[in-house]
Amino acid sequence: MQEPNQENLKPSEQVEQTQKVSGMYKTWFLDYASYVILERAIPSIFDGLKPVQRRILHSMRELEDGRYNKVANVVGNTMKYHPHGDAAITDAIVQIGQKDILIDTQGNWGNIYTGDGAAAARYIESRLTPFALEVVFNPKTTVWQSSYDGRNKEPENLPVKFPLLLSQGVEGIAVGLSTKILPHNFVELIDASIAYLKNKPFTLYPDFQTGGLIDVSNYNDGERGGKIRARARISNPEKGLLLINEIPYGTNTSSLIDSIIKANDKGKIKIKKIEDNTAAEVEILVYLTNDVSPDKMIDALYAFTDCEVSISPNACVIDTDKPIFTTVSNILKSNTDHTVDLLKKELEIELEELQEQWHFSSLERIFIENRIYHKIEELETWEEVIDTIDKALKPFTSHLIREVTVEDITRLTEIRIKRITRFDLGKAEEHILALEGKIEEVKYHLGNLISYAIDYFTNIKKKYSKGKERKTEIRTFDTIDAAKVAVANIKFYVNKEEGFIGYSLKKDEYLFDCSDIDDIIVFRKDGIMLVTKADAKTFVGKNIIHVGIWKKNDKRTVYNLIYRVGKMGPWFMKRFPVTSITRDKEYQLISEDKYSEIQYFTANPNGEAEVVTIYLKPSQRLKKLKFDLDFSELSIKGRSSKGNLVTKYPIKRIELKESGISTLAPRKIWFDDSILRLNVDGRGTYLGAFKGTDKVLTLSSKGFAKLHTFDLLNHFDDDIIVIEKWEPEKPICCIYYDGEKSIYFIKRFLLEDTLNPQIFFQSENPKSFIEWVGTGGKLIAEINFGKDKETETIDLEEFISIKGIKAQGNQLSKEKIRNIKVEEIKPEEEILEEENHLEEDNLDANGEQINLF
Repeated sequence: MQEPNQENLKPSEQVEQTQKVSGMYKTWFLDYASYVILERAIPSIFDGLKPVQRRILHSMRELEDGRYNKVANVVGNTMKYHPHGDAAITDAIVQIGQKDILIDTQGNWGNIYTGDGAAAARYIESRLTPFALEVVFNPKTTVWQSSYDGRNKEPENLPVKFPLLLSQGVEGIAVGLSTKILPHNFVELIDASIAYLKNKPFTLYPDFQTGGLIDVSNYNDGERGGKIRARARISNPEKGLLLINEIPYGTNTSSLIDSIIKANDKGKIKIKKIEDNTAAEVEILVYLTNDVSPDKMIDALYAFTDCEVSISPNACVIDTDKPIFTTVSNILKSNTDHTVDLLKKELEIELEELQEQWHFSSLERIFIENRIYHKIEELETWEEVIDTIDKALKPFTSHLIREVTVEDITRLTEIRIKRITRFDLGKAEEHILALEGKIEEVKYHLGNLISYAIDYFTNIKKKYSKGKERKTEIRTFDTIDAAKVAVANIKFYVNKEEGFIGYSLKKDEYLFDCSDIDDIIVFRKDGIMLVTKADAKTFVGKNIIHVGIWKKNDKRTVYNLIYRVGKMGPWFMKRFPVTSITRDKEYQLISEDKYSEIQYFTANPNGEAEVVTIYLKPSQRLKKLKFDLDFSELSIKGRSSKGNLVTKYPIKRIELKESGISTLAPRKIWFDDSILRLNVDGRGTYLGAFKGTDKVLTLSSKGFAKLHTFDLLNHFDDDIIVIEKWEPEKPICCIYYDGEKSIYFIKRFLLEDTLNPQIFFQSENPKSFIEWVGTGGKLIAEINFGKDKETETIDLEEFISIKGIKAQGNQLSKEKIRNIKVEEIKPEEEILEEENHLEEDNLDANGEQINLF
């Protein structure tokens, strides 16, 4: 029964009709979410492509004729399969083309370094690469489905025989989930697939077209929750200049320069100007002011700009019509297994085709060789022809692999008379034998499928790996303390009477320049210490005696003080560092007795210990009213210690008699070659114990000798072959090969005490190289000439005297040298001295053990 039209009914007869929105919402939202996840944003684990990418490649294969096609034509053809606008297809094809794997591009396709977009689709052209044609397509193994309008067929997945998803990387945001799989190195992926097929372990890390540096310590195999840190490659080619020639993944030169300018405007860094000379390669020049350290500025760029970014991977893919969260290793294993399955299918299809060719070639030979065609010359009906041929073939077909069908006989009747008259039995037999050889070869491959797959991957690597070497260097990054590298961008003041500190108190006492992210330490006369963040104006209490910049874990800054207990109590002295605190918490450094207060205080950045003179108030009991007090005789302890007794009698005044020298041990310095930085934590190679003027020596493979301070913020190049504590009187020895003269030379020289680079080897001949360079007093060289001459041993100290750094040196030998081995012979007392250096480093000038706490 048809429902009445509500509009034609009287108001009293109308019935209210309702439908719950919640039910509609659940159904519609689920449908929409499923569509976005499966059909737009998330790639398939099998071919590594989103639907739009798959349709673009399928469309390009349809148009493929070896020549370039206008991208506009490709986009138009793709719209037969993709139910969205041309803009989405154009963006997708440009992204694929910029990755330089599947599409051979022509025209302006944009710039991945600068972020410039591609030209309009009508101006740029594309075609499939040979790699794509070989690896991505095979209609015989493709499963087809109807397009969205039912007019065409499109692939469910392309039969990709390569871990394409990991090679290209992908990023997509769906409804309720997202994916971010980072690109990996082409060659390393193939090596990993081969390793997996051989049951060997493998590890995969990202590799980016933009190069740069990455720390993969927390990569977590690309799974959710992991992250990597990516950095620009920054160098210091000359004084006052930094060069950025590689940028982090996900940035471009425009965004990177914007972040540097913003950091400069906020006062986090201090630069003179910045230039962008990027064209085919990245070249950003950062000009520094004269008062800025290049090494400190490099760290500041990493700390405050997009020169360092954190990237969080999230491996989410579609596997059999549902999204799964997985790892990079699992994706590679799935892709490799899928490749093996596809190779098996291709071999099975090839085997079937070869067997069919062999079957018909054998039938053809029987048909012609036995002149069966003569028996059908006078037959009138088609049925008689078929029956006659069938009966005539039976005596000769017992060796065939299958029964003869009507279709086979029909094909025999279609052989032209010209072919029959020119039939060559010998060639026919050769053809059949060749087919049998191919059949056996395919059967062998099917029986040894894993070896066949390994050979396939090896061949792909051989053909297409040129120019696909790793571009991103894997390193371990050190943690940059932003407070240590921030530019001192504010002036700091104090009002001791009212108890305020801050950078807005411009009418009060100026203290120092600092950064707005620095921590400020304050000491008051009542023995209270606190640390607070640098701010415009902060109340810290009256009777301030010291304000300074505080650095976390600073063990070298030592505070010396003398305080009185109560109003008439005894006097104590103490020395202590402040290495860790709770910000804005007040710490009691002296006795809590009422009227206790600090009477003398100094802050010593290198643990200096002064001598003070104590004047006591006159008293009949006292014979000596004046004595000296040496802080170097007092051990350094914790800030909560009571300290040592100075006197029980009232003190009139305290005067500085003599400024002190550092009582701390020389700093033990190590070099960590994984991050190319100095440290005091015992990581890497021990360089020695350093005092104020000591320096670090580096010798590079490019022929540069350089002296450095032992500042932990220093950066070192990755081409250094020697790094050690510099001993000015210890000569440097270099053995080098002169490519122009085809002769080995040796030179010994000393360095000037300067921080500027000093060149000890330079040659324009590409055959020239440094054979050995190092330091040492007694160096012995063992020269191997091969079979023609016995090995020769030379004392280099006797062979050549110390000359200038620019000297050519002496010819080592006229004979052809195979290799040279150099060893240093150290005196026994020097060896014993090195073995005991750790104990000696902890002794003060008096030979006593220094206690840092």
